[in-house]
Amino acid sequence: MTNKKTLHQIRLSAGIPVGIALDAIVADPPNELHPVAWFGSWAGFLERHMYKDNSLAGASYWLAAVAPVAAFGVGLDLFGRRFPALRPIVTSIVTWAVTGARSLQSEGDKMAEKLDWGELAEARQQLGNLCGRDARGMDEHELARATIESMAENASDAVVASIFWGATLGNTGMLVHRAANTLDAMVGYHNDRYEHFGKVSAKIDDALNYIPARITGLLGILSAPSVGGKIEKTARVVFKDSRNHPSPNGGWCESAWAGAINVRLGGRNVYPGGVVEDRGTLNAQGRKPAARAVRKAAKLVGVVTAAAAGIAGAALFIRGGRG
Repeated sequence: MTNKKTLHQIRLSAGIPVGIALDAIVADPPNELHPVAWFGSWAGFLERHMYKDNSLAGASYWLAAVAPVAAFGVGLDLFGRRFPALRPIVTSIVTWAVTGARSLQSEGDKMAEKLDWGELAEARQQLGNLCGRDARGMDEHELARATIESMAENASDAVVASIFWGATLGNTGMLVHRAANTLDAMVGYHNDRYEHFGKVSAKIDDALNYIPARITGLLGILSAPSVGGKIEKTARVVFKDSRNHPSPNGGWCESAWAGAINVRLGGRNVYPGGVVEDRGTLNAQGRKPAARAVRKAAKLVGVVTAAAAGIAGAALFIRGGRG
């Protein structure tokens, strides 16, 4: 009886780790076939019909966009409880769909290759796959910095946070988080159009990523030796410099990557439309980042992802597979 119970718990707790493994070996479908892209199209349709320059309209927009996703997630979780043998399969598919560690690492490796070959024009174009900064005029070090910062922040937003909410609130948690993060990426900007309309989306995304960002930072500290860093030094950088970042969450992730790889991050960022953001420095004694550091940053994404998936699986096993 005990062995049967243990095997049952293993099956029920395997969904997230298996989904992360699938993400590592199965490429994402083309954008037009990706569920996140479907949600983006839905959110874009709603924005065209609901946009008004105020926060109340933005709140209504967020609820209208996320409600069907939440309902779908609840349906999947109820299905999993009704058919427990199928629950890990459903959870693994959802995990694969909402996480993006493989694509992050792939983008980092592609950027490193372009920087190695001095293909700066192509590298500037490549950067658009990771972040929305204005890459015109960026040199090798600025391109590497932007890539590392984006990979670090997305390791939390697009990987660890989804794992965390999946382990906490099941498929509903994963799907709602991914929807909220997508809305933030679409409308959560400080500019003339979205300053008010996108405020609710930005604040909810900050709230949902508050704990995962700190988990990501701690996992980055513990994983520092995997990229040649030191745990003690990385911890000092995180606890000293994370507050220099303007985001309540981004500093934890980016400072962990800065310390583990021993590069200097932060500085002046320019966005389309001439929007300028001056960020504080993370790991001021670090080297200027280049292609080698980008490769290490991509590797660190993989190590942190594996650690987060393992912890989630263990936590679900201890809880008896409930998630």
